[in-house]
Amino acid sequence: MRHYFFSITCLICSSLSFAQITESQLDQLVEKTQTTFNVPGIAVAIIKDGKIVISKGYGVTNINTKQKVDGNTLFGIASNSKAFTATALAILVDEGKINWDDKVKKYLPQFKMYNKYVTDEFTIRDLLTHKSGLGLGAGDLMIWPDGHNFTPDDIVKNIQYLKPVSAFRTKYDYDNLLYVIAGEVVEKVSGKSWCDFVEERIMKPIGMNNSAASWSRLKDTTNTIVPHVPTDGKLEIIQRYKNPIFDAAAGLYASTNDLSKWLITQMNKGKNENGQPIFSEKQHKEMWTSQTILPERNPYPYKTNFRSYGLGWQLTDVNGFLQVSHTGGLDGIVTQTIMFPEIQLGIIVLTNQQSGAAFTAISNTIKDSYLGLPYFDHLEHLSKDRQGKEDEADKITEEVWETVKNNTTKVNLKKYIGTYTDNWFGKVSITEKDGKLYFASNRSPRLKGEIFLYKNENFVVKWDIRSFHADAHIFFKIDAKGKAAGFTMKAISPLTDFSYDFHDLNFKKVVQKSKV
Repeated sequence: MRHYFFSITCLICSSLSFAQITESQLDQLVEKTQTTFNVPGIAVAIIKDGKIVISKGYGVTNINTKQKVDGNTLFGIASNSKAFTATALAILVDEGKINWDDKVKKYLPQFKMYNKYVTDEFTIRDLLTHKSGLGLGAGDLMIWPDGHNFTPDDIVKNIQYLKPVSAFRTKYDYDNLLYVIAGEVVEKVSGKSWCDFVEERIMKPIGMNNSAASWSRLKDTTNTIVPHVPTDGKLEIIQRYKNPIFDAAAGLYASTNDLSKWLITQMNKGKNENGQPIFSEKQHKEMWTSQTILPERNPYPYKTNFRSYGLGWQLTDVNGFLQVSHTGGLDGIVTQTIMFPEIQLGIIVLTNQQSGAAFTAISNTIKDSYLGLPYFDHLEHLSKDRQGKEDEADKITEEVWETVKNNTTKVNLKKYIGTYTDNWFGKVSITEKDGKLYFASNRSPRLKGEIFLYKNENFVVKWDIRSFHADAHIFFKIDAKGKAAGFTMKAISPLTDFSYDFHDLNFKKVVQKSKV
């Protein structure tokens, strides 16, 4: 999918290196960002010294209704929910009900990883640190896209079938499933659902009165965004993710007004804005302590000495200042929260489109102004960077579909027809109708589409729902009789969301028993 690139002129003058961003400058920045990345609605908050400096909305919640975004508009904050799960566990540690290094099997006896040693040694801390040995987003097709029938019990049961890509506790690879399991630990230990516990013990005492731990628990949805995805050159409203399976990893709905109270509590080391302790300073320090070293990368235009992950938070330094942050993404929604505790600065950017470059341009410009850094045009830089990546991805996908279009090879479709199964994803069917092959998942029925020959035994599937942007290769394995015995998969575009982890699948054909 090609997004349009807009030439961006300098929108904030160099005086920002000497003065904090003004509201009018922020307005100009956000409006330019909306135009550049085609984002219909954005909410921004700036917190300084325990006070909300700005909390306001821009654009619309919905391109059809044109309802305006404001500081009370509710967004799905996606993986920014992970810090709430870490905090829930921290509260249980404070109460002496668990320890960070308790084994997960102590609370969930059915928990099992691919390797017995890893199973036996896996701790509650390990659930939160992204160094389990599993690959990026491994098993996410059990939670993504919405419309599936997997349960948290399925995840606890099926995670044993996911093969590691690195040794235990040696390498960072972001995951979601282990946070779902962490939510199960909260429920097992507390006797309350993750949602109940988070709302009662964290959100309500903080004053997040209009927010909820899950979409289904919102009392009033009249001021809530809908997700938007650019599809075939147009912005499309898509189906909202509602499945509660994802709550402990990405379920929370909140506004900038409410999330500001959350950041204030974090920067107050566990005390809300009224001084009431929600969790101890000891556990606050534990969550903000580096647990997993992240790979070094060029953090334009900043000087950075370390990157790591704590418990529910990403940790790094920006020109010598500690930055505590997280991002979150669902289909059609991306969000970011940032804190600089040494200068008591918090930044929140929530959007109802899935361009991460949009929130980065805004948050980076804000933090530059407060850190007194020289002016840098983040918007222009990110626009060019994003366009370059999209151009590269377009070349790859266009080559595939051009080859498909020009392929005149006659295919014996019958050799591919059948039911196939994967240990953790379950069954899919490949059927033939009117001389065409079709793919359909049993447990995730929205994953269905037509199959086309690409090269040799390499086919590609084009999903019926085009907003997925996740078309995939299918590599058939042919047995001695010349029939398909199984297949593996891989996303076509390098920009496919990592939660479409087709590469972790290994399907084998189900052999039909003959009737006697």
